Amino acid sequence: MADIEKNINEEVDELGESPVFTLTDEETGEECDFELLARATIDEKLYFALVPADDEDAEEYVILRVSEDGDDILMESIEDDDEFDKVEEYFNDLFFSEVDYDEE
Repeated sequence: MADIEKNINEEVDELGESPVFTLTDEETGEECDFELLARATIDEKLYFALVPADDEDAEEYVILRVSEDGDDILMESIEDDDEFDKVEEYFNDLFFSEVDYDEE
């Protein structure tokens, strides 16, 4: 997992922007590009929050668990409800929490 983080960090530094991943829907075979919004390591597992790269007004994001298979990066849906809820709460807090500028 450390290799994935290192590679993503290098790509962000090199491009100066968030990386774009082409994901293939296993059911339909359709390919779509997704831009990385954020990443988080929770309980020693890596997760990505992604939005469609061609939709600047996207109001929803996708959460996927990230793992390695040799040199390949695998992104998969989270089937466990408790795991998903925990990760979703983290990203929702990150994206939607209100900042209290009056607080010292």
